Amino acid sequence: MRFIFIPILAAVTLSAADEWPQFRGNLQGTGVAAGAAPANLRLLWTYDAGEGIDSSAAIAGGVVYVGTQAKELVAIDLQTGKLKWRYRATDSVGSSPAVSGGLVYAGDLGGVLHAVNAVTGKAVWRFKTDAEIKSSPVIIRDRVLIGSYDGSLYCLSGRDGKLLWKAATDNYVHATPAIADGVAYFTGCDGMVHGYHLSDGRQAVRFPSGGPAAASMALDGTRAYYGTFDNEVIGVDLAKKAILWRYGSAFPFYSSGAFSGDRIIVGGRDKLVHAINAKTGKAIWTFRTRARVDSSPAIAGGRVYVGSNDGRFYVLDLANGKKLWEYEVGAPIFASPAIAGGRIVIGDESGHLFCFGQ
Repeated sequence: MRFIFIPILAAVTLSAADEWPQFRGNLQGTGVAAGAAPANLRLLWTYDAGEGIDSSAAIAGGVVYVGTQAKELVAIDLQTGKLKWRYRATDSVGSSPAVSGGLVYAGDLGGVLHAVNAVTGKAVWRFKTDAEIKSSPVIIRDRVLIGSYDGSLYCLSGRDGKLLWKAATDNYVHATPAIADGVAYFTGCDGMVHGYHLSDGRQAVRFPSGGPAAASMALDGTRAYYGTFDNEVIGVDLAKKAILWRYGSAFPFYSSGAFSGDRIIVGGRDKLVHAINAKTGKAIWTFRTRARVDSSPAIAGGRVYVGSNDGRFYVLDLANGKKLWEYEVGAPIFASPAIAGGRIVIGDESGHLFCFGQ
């Protein structure tokens, strides 16, 4: 562990009404935008990162932050698409950044979590785990949570990267934690649902999740929803530690679901976007793309926004799943949309970042 100190304010949880400060947009992992998105979209700008973009963007303070396979974390002006700064990581950055308190946090495949000054792009501190990081960081108050393929969830001080506690699981931690009532919940590649108290890392819950899972869960009170590699989307009651329903498919789910109203929207490796009733686990609608959907959907204003490995970015009607608009980017889309300031930002595997708006 190596520290580089730059004077900053202590990290605090962002509360801006129209930002997308982390993967899935909020601490509950619902994938729902705080602000509206334009009814009619057009391409406003593109940025060429040089190599593929697996990372989903964060948007805060009018700046887009995203990681790239070129071993960089970059900051781009949301309005103009102009580069503000590049930060060199130790390896490819597939972890989606989180922004809070003047810092940007992102993990890389070298197993390092980086805390970077959001204005200057200079390193503030680094923390080394024992394996690659694909999980995305979550910031709550002055703490940063990050999972690692070493099988652990880490809780660090947001200010200086000091280890506060570490919780071990029996396999990779790929998912990004979701937060409710002082507990961090996540599904593991060990086939378990885990919950740990933020204050001290004590285990709150642990029960079988229905299969190994890389997807992050969406929370609705004490209920959680997530896909598994055992070809199911699962609804669970965290308080009762019980599976409520299972929604089956012929293929695994890598995409993290978005939750709004009575439905979960999730992409599948069966080439479908699925809308599932959150109470019953029954299908409401499906929309077929031309390739698998690993991108995690986002929701704004009654519309679903999602990418597909068929190289298209889709806008669907949340109510009935009908296609409202599509844009062909020309390369597979693994990343997920970020929505803020009336704009939607998403990257593709050719290394291009696209910004859509009105």
